[in-house]
Amino acid sequence: MKIALLGYGKMGKIIEKIALDRKHEIVLTIDIDNKHDLNADNLKKADVAIDFSIPESAFDNIMICFDAGVPIVSGTTGWMDNYKTVTETCLKKGKTFFYASNYSLGVNILFRINKQLAKIMNAFPAYDANIEETHHIHKLDAPSGTAITLAEGILENLHRKKSWALDQKDAEDVLNITAYREGEVPGIHVITYDSEVDYIQLKHSAKSRKGFAFGAVLAAEYIKGKTGIFTMEDLLNLK
Repeated sequence: MKIALLGYGKMGKIIEKIALDRKHEIVLTIDIDNKHDLNADNLKKADVAIDFSIPESAFDNIMICFDAGVPIVSGTTGWMDNYKTVTETCLKKGKTFFYASNYSLGVNILFRINKQLAKIMNAFPAYDANIEETHHIHKLDAPSGTAITLAEGILENLHRKKSWALDQKDAEDVLNITAYREGEVPGIHVITYDSEVDYIQLKHSAKSRKGFAFGAVLAAEYIKGKTGIFTMEDLLNLK
């Protein structure tokens, strides 16, 4: 499979290594120094594009891939104000789009467990829910896309929480998210249900970026030859 890498930072380079190890070919790499090379002619050399760029570039990158008829795997977060436009365009034009806020297989298993635990905790109002996430100092968005996905999973199933907010601990109906930026931490996410007598926690800690990159390459392999909108739930058969 021929792959275009949109974003060639630390994640892009790890994705490249995993893709090459799996016998794929990298036919295009785009970074800040050669953004002018991102055009339909160059993209058409690829079977699929993988985007781990920056929030300011993600939407345009997706649309350029749609115009070129190239399926795209998006791993960039912080651009979700345009998500509806992307999905509507994808369906209207018959394109292919795969999005996940986190491509780690373990995190996506956590997403499913998180929803189930939130349903159970409806019956136990003495427990207050909150989320903490920690990432490296280079991460531009806070809270992380993963933390937001976890929060949305809780809000769908825990009726006493009506919205989420960053660093807002006073309102009982608000799910508080605390975001830390430290060193080179790949990613830690903790969901806590705290009561006067004990607490319950779900925690995922990434050991490196390799798990995210591996999942992105699996997603690229999954969407080749498909049309529509896909997520890690499709890839992992969790729906």
